[in-house]
Amino acid sequence: MMPEKQTVNPERYDTMVYKRCGNSGLKLPLLSLGLWHNFGDVDDFNTARRMILMAFDAGITHFDLANNYGPPPGSAEINFGKILRNNLAGYRDELIVSTKAGHLMWPGPYGEWGSKKYLLASLDQSLQRMGLDYVDIFYSHRPDPETPLEETMEALRHAVHSGKALYAGISKYSPEQTRQAAAILKQMGVRLLIHQPPYSMLDRRFEQAGLFDTLDELGIGCVCFCPLAQGLLTNKYLQGIPADSRVAKPHGFLQKEAVTPELVAKITKLNDLAAARGQSLAQMALAWVLRRKTVTSAIIGTSKLEQLADNLKTLQNLSFSQDELSKIDGVLADQAVRND
Repeated sequence: MMPEKQTVNPERYDTMVYKRCGNSGLKLPLLSLGLWHNFGDVDDFNTARRMILMAFDAGITHFDLANNYGPPPGSAEINFGKILRNNLAGYRDELIVSTKAGHLMWPGPYGEWGSKKYLLASLDQSLQRMGLDYVDIFYSHRPDPETPLEETMEALRHAVHSGKALYAGISKYSPEQTRQAAAILKQMGVRLLIHQPPYSMLDRRFEQAGLFDTLDELGIGCVCFCPLAQGLLTNKYLQGIPADSRVAKPHGFLQKEAVTPELVAKITKLNDLAAARGQSLAQMALAWVLRRKTVTSAIIGTSKLEQLADNLKTLQNLSFSQDELSKIDGVLADQAVRND
């Protein structure tokens, strides 16, 4: 199939803000596009293509994937690879492509977790699906309670030293595990570039555990996923559960039971605070995550071009007064929501 002609926005770098990833030489856009949902074979390919191209035209250079993204697992990488080849073939050096391995991908004892066998096999498969020689960042997607951390880090070292990944990252590691991983990699001659935790107004467990202080101390970057709590921190659920929402999807991770009347009441109050700032709730929620100096980028996941356009307007107002932050904390004082 011949590549489709693609004219990109010549002013794509004029409005996006880029931030250095920890103490590295790499900069990431404040907003990154995640392909966890809405880019698999169950989704509309043309819409996925248009969202990726719109994101790049707006200066989003970082596209975040994992081996199991879809559904079915692997299909998001395949579809992303098609879009790269057919629409963005001449722009690879302007892109940061990341992928991960750690969650269940294939049956048997070598299809998940953190063994060297699994991680490196998965990376090879991901590169093949996307049609790439290398990814920019390769993550251990979750800590493995049974595999020695040295083995998992050896897999990341091998990925970097073999040229199949430029940088090494980890996701959902505790502060202590992060310290250990960084020290092991340093001994192997590889720096730990980045950590990817869940973080939102509704999910502060890694912040409360001291992860951001650890990342600051070690000079490690941070890119946060689920900054909108899988859509809870938008106006989507203020009037019930839409048929096209994640809650309504049979393969979704967000459960209907999470959308309680009590939570909706609090989200409504947050929506009022956002309106007072001249923002949508989604924009305020993204700005709230990005307010921390430790956070390099927030990963957005969109299903519609309109949502992506709304998210991009976050950059127009990223500051908070102390009074606004106190009001947000007051609304959520007794709230505890996890959505991973």
